[in-house]
Amino acid sequence: MTSLEQEPRTSARGEPLVVLAGVQKHYGQLHALKDIDLSVARGEVVVVIGPSGSGKSTLCRTINRLETIDEGSITLDGTALPAEGKALANLRAEVGMVFQSFNLFAHKTILENVTLGPIKVRGLAKAEAEKKARELLDRVGVGHQAEKYPAQLSGGQQQRVAIARALAMEPKVMLFDEPTSALDPEMIKEVLDVMVDLAKQGMTMIVVTHEMGFARTAADRVVFMADGAIVEENTPEEFFTRPTSDRAKDFLGKILKH
Repeated sequence: MTSLEQEPRTSARGEPLVVLAGVQKHYGQLHALKDIDLSVARGEVVVVIGPSGSGKSTLCRTINRLETIDEGSITLDGTALPAEGKALANLRAEVGMVFQSFNLFAHKTILENVTLGPIKVRGLAKAEAEKKARELLDRVGVGHQAEKYPAQLSGGQQQRVAIARALAMEPKVMLFDEPTSALDPEMIKEVLDVMVDLAKQGMTMIVVTHEMGFARTAADRVVFMADGAIVEENTPEEFFTRPTSDRAKDFLGKILKH
């Protein structure tokens, strides 16, 4: 029995940590996000799914202002996202993000990649940062690779390092934007296993993914997007067995055939 076949999570409950209200985003004529209202509780795992071009990644990227918004508001732990400057840098330290590509520094060792942020941004002493980094690398199963360089690791290992790097900043929320889409099929499970463990340990997570098995077993809530809007949201059990919108029924009909 794999970790992705565990019993579904029970619904998390906590005060709102991330709140999007009336969020609009345009790219020229393209209305990428349409009046998005979404609240994510502390300790909750929200999985965002939907067809390509539905606005999922844009939604994820607005939460740490990698993308600006045209209207509406986004708050993290009760504080509105700052526009720029040191306040924005401080906010980004509270929001861990794992991308499709690993974005590791090729010229630095795995250990250096993980310690750079805590030393430069958090002001941790090198010895303390390295101790913490080694613990995190062990936690994601690549502790023995600490002295190697990214090019010496597989894609799955590099993505697990990217997760450790984000965790090293002790973020309040973790954002994952299609974290397995660049991986070979045999490497996907090792990354998803790490994410499942994070979910079990109570990390607040917003995950954009096509991995329906992860959505079923690790999510507290599934948010389905299409054409820049949130069409439907529900528990995994309700969403996958009893979708209410025609758009979601059509999407699941195509996805679950494969």
